[in-house]
Amino acid sequence: MFSVTAEQRQYLTYVLSDTQAKTTVEVVPERGGIITSWKLPQGDRTTEVFYMDEERYTHPELSVRGGNPILFPICGNLPDNAYTYAGETYNLKQHGFARDLPWQVVAQSVESGASLSISLRSSDLTREGYPFEFEVIFTYILQGNRLTIQQQFENLSDKPMPFSVGFHPYFAATDKEKLQVEIPSKEYFDKARTSYAFDGTFDYNQDEIDIAFEQLSAQVSTVSDRDRQVRLTLEWNQDFSTLVFWTVKGKDFYCLEPWTAPRNAMNTGKNLLVIPPKQRLTTAVSLIAEVLTPN
Repeated sequence: MFSVTAEQRQYLTYVLSDTQAKTTVEVVPERGGIITSWKLPQGDRTTEVFYMDEERYTHPELSVRGGNPILFPICGNLPDNAYTYAGETYNLKQHGFARDLPWQVVAQSVESGASLSISLRSSDLTREGYPFEFEVIFTYILQGNRLTIQQQFENLSDKPMPFSVGFHPYFAATDKEKLQVEIPSKEYFDKARTSYAFDGTFDYNQDEIDIAFEQLSAQVSTVSDRDRQVRLTLEWNQDFSTLVFWTVKGKDFYCLEPWTAPRNAMNTGKNLLVIPPKQRLTTAVSLIAEVLTPN
């Protein structure tokens, strides 16, 4: 019913499959631990949930624009890419380093789902911008049309470890005017921190939409795509405080991003997660993809 196989392509790619549901997820540990593909059956064909910029993906020096990149130890950007900790200034680029570093496979299972666990540990490179010893383990679990991402963070330092974590999923959308977006909030902030009332709609004629919802009344959001006939449901636990919606005019994607803290949290402290020395924290996000019945 479940399987995990490895295929050597440009990067070693792990394919998680639910053979009964005919769903698959592809994970590339060495390319930032990213999920690059999620397919489900739709009638007599297969539908790809994620958008992928294939050209950027082939260039290791470029960040991936597509799939489901990992954001750690920060989400968003910092002013001048800088923050202060214990009187010292450190530099981290937008969304942190996890999406650019190779992860290691540490476990796989086919018992209750197709499951792959990958690990990222602190190194001389990470300590340059983030002065903590850590191990992060993400476990991707495919069960039918549900994809669960379990996350474990271990602080191996002798001091408290602050961080935020998030995901930047690029969902495929060929006609964004036919998206029905349900977000559990009545207010959002733009990048200048100006607040606006949210009525459930977006103006896709703008060159870019990049907004953050920080007053969430529930832990679930859905997007129904009446063009592609796919509904996506995003679920998160209490550690995730922020939901970002981002899209660019003329591009066939939208991003609905769960973050544990907003931009610049390493400086402001707002909603930062902090793990005591030698302790662990676990959290989770789930995605459900469903094929809609045509009207």
